Amino acid sequence: MRTASGGDTVTTSVFELELPQLDTAGMERADALEATAEARRQHWLARSPIGFTITGHADAVAILRDRRFHSALSLIPQMAGVEAGEYLASRRPSILSMEGEGHARLRRLVAPAFTPASADRLRPFMRTVVEDLVGAVAPSGRCDLVADVCEPYPIPIICELLGAPKEDWRRFSAWATDIFRIFNQNLESDMPAIARASEELADYVRAMIEDRRAHPTEDLLSALIAAEEAGDRLDTDEVAMLAEAVLMAGTDTTRNQLGCSIAVFAGHPDQWALLRARPELAPRAVEESMRYLGAVRGTARFASVDIDYRGIRFPEGTLVSVVLAAGNRDPGVFEAPDVFDITREGSAPQLTFGSGIHHCLGAALARAELAEALTVLARRMPDLTLDGPVTWKPPTFGIWGPARLPLRFTPTVA
Repeated sequence: MRTASGGDTVTTSVFELELPQLDTAGMERADALEATAEARRQHWLARSPIGFTITGHADAVAILRDRRFHSALSLIPQMAGVEAGEYLASRRPSILSMEGEGHARLRRLVAPAFTPASADRLRPFMRTVVEDLVGAVAPSGRCDLVADVCEPYPIPIICELLGAPKEDWRRFSAWATDIFRIFNQNLESDMPAIARASEELADYVRAMIEDRRAHPTEDLLSALIAAEEAGDRLDTDEVAMLAEAVLMAGTDTTRNQLGCSIAVFAGHPDQWALLRARPELAPRAVEESMRYLGAVRGTARFASVDIDYRGIRFPEGTLVSVVLAAGNRDPGVFEAPDVFDITREGSAPQLTFGSGIHHCLGAALARAELAEALTVLARRMPDLTLDGPVTWKPPTFGIWGPARLPLRFTPTVA
């Protein structure tokens, strides 16, 4: 920002700045973090091949909380060069990408269904699910945690939340896997599978909604159907869209984050022993493992209008990437940010759930799922260690984590 001769303040366009260049596409996570840290040492903002990148925690929070910066999720097809076919043209906007009053209205209506108290009611069921999964591999003393625990764990919980019968769990798992292809940077070839899964899920949920309107139960669909504020209610398409958002937000993220968390603990056996000895630390262990190795490493926003921030003008349409993983390692916010410590106190919130109006709606549910899983795993696999190298998903995956996580531990029988 500079001052003109008449005393008026002049804001500098972001495109006129000399900024560090940052291109982490295809980099392994550690290399990407180091490159971003080096850029942060030069400036809080970096230039990237498709726009600009936020490199620190405080500015990440500020950008994510500024409602003039809109979610770039709706731009994924355009950025991938995919034409808006019949599926995209007819698709109702998701709460994950909506903005303005329409988005605020949906958040107000559905927020009571996603409180910590509502998540806590599912904790006994969560424990049962993870105990059964661990029980199947405990006698052998070996497992691939991804295939044996992480992949199957969230689906029964989401189905229980929605009220879907047990025999349909595999269908929900397949739908979630295909719908999440939207984040894997291969949209042109993946679009048929994404569209098919989304349409099949929508048809399934609409049939469930029709049944719940006649026969309400204690599940989330019934709660969404009954949700009302000042006479405003959700219509059938809105309830179906929200059910898909719940499946998307509550499945692949939890699968990958649990794998990331256990991979971190496998490299820090002292912290794993501490968690086993003090299971009350599980909530802190969730936050610290998400800070240290988050499954969601970044998000993107675009300027919906010309925006002035910190003396810099972001013209309308400017794309801004927010590196959540880098903000989680910002030494100006976290003391010893590269140290994994589940007793860490007094730090700023980790950013893996995001911030602002698009902060993860299902954060309370995810926290409960991860805490229950970590508690059970620490008790049932107290001496777990890697049984071979961890195979990681490609760095291009939007929701990232281990593809294979081989473990060994002392065999037990419950």
